[in-house]
Amino acid sequence: MPTTLKDEAAIAGIGQTEFSKSSGRSELQLAAEAVKAALDDAGLKPSDVDGMTTFTLDTSDEIEVARAVGIGDLTFFNRVPHGGGAAVGVVQQAAMAVATGIADVVVCYRALNGRSGMRYSSGVGEGVATSDLIHWSWYMPFGLMTPASWVAMFTQRYMHEYGCTSLDLAAVAVSTRKHAVNNPDAFYYQQPLTIEEHQGSRYIAAPLHLYDCCQETDGGTACVITSPQRARDLKQPAALIRGAAQAAGADQESMTSFYRPNIACLPEMDLVAKQVYQQSGLGPNDVDAAIIYDAFTSIVLWQLESFGFCKRGEAKDFVKHGNLEVGGHLPTNTHGGQLSEAYIHGMNGVNEAVRLIRGTSTNQPKKNDHVLVTGGVGVPTSGMILGKMH
Repeated sequence: MPTTLKDEAAIAGIGQTEFSKSSGRSELQLAAEAVKAALDDAGLKPSDVDGMTTFTLDTSDEIEVARAVGIGDLTFFNRVPHGGGAAVGVVQQAAMAVATGIADVVVCYRALNGRSGMRYSSGVGEGVATSDLIHWSWYMPFGLMTPASWVAMFTQRYMHEYGCTSLDLAAVAVSTRKHAVNNPDAFYYQQPLTIEEHQGSRYIAAPLHLYDCCQETDGGTACVITSPQRARDLKQPAALIRGAAQAAGADQESMTSFYRPNIACLPEMDLVAKQVYQQSGLGPNDVDAAIIYDAFTSIVLWQLESFGFCKRGEAKDFVKHGNLEVGGHLPTNTHGGQLSEAYIHGMNGVNEAVRLIRGTSTNQPKKNDHVLVTGGVGVPTSGMILGKMH
């Protein structure tokens, strides 16, 4: 029995729907389409699947997606909480099931009508008095009701601590948009962004401008996890999971950990980085490209620091001079990210990481031995490093 996840599972197939502002379809149909596409990509049949995992926020039950696609008996099914924090968490859970023999082929999926249906930008509303709603009640009377407002608070503190400015955030937005311009699947395909346009866009929650905030998207994505041994015989080159981890930090709240001694850093992402590097035996210098969760531009800076690509407070300098672009020090979000491709809670980033390993990204760097992928920020989160099959 393995004592670590290193090289014990691989991503053998990826699939997605189109990304739009109005899908015209149910979230269940989007999920089924994405799962079917991922299985076709891997060269597998629905009957090969015996495990499924998704987000607690997903409205499509595993058994309903299974029925819609033609998947039969399941020996593993699981849901990961905390929104985008689950983006890699679902893959980690699937990898654990495969590594321990609980399941042979696991499908991870996420589908949402994030623009035509429930919009996360509309903020927190009435509902059952969950623990999250109870702690949010301390902040809502002061206008902190949306993800942008919560992240703006952390961003303001980070700027105060380290001298970061809105122009530094603009560098992130412009770099990801350059990648989206070449990606036909991206919402901002062939629509470049300038620093001036970023600076001239309206505030959503100061200091965050419109172009500091991610898309609201209708769509679905899925990926297929199996053993490296089985993956070798399948249709596509597989992406080996070198290490995958989840983490929640001390005194963690969901998006509003304002009472920590320091709110200009990410203890939970620091812990993800520590685990992933330990599992894989790799370090920052071994990572050739990164898919960094970018619901907002500022959170990219903090994660660069968590994973050791630069020191604390120095990400504002790292993101300049094209370092995040293809040909730069760390090509990042080569699909356009959630800022400029689509917001599927980070799962579209998992698929792009697999394309980077395969060498099929629309913005393909020359070196692609190892790719980092991260989950959401401000919540209990996740991350992994993918590599080529040996």
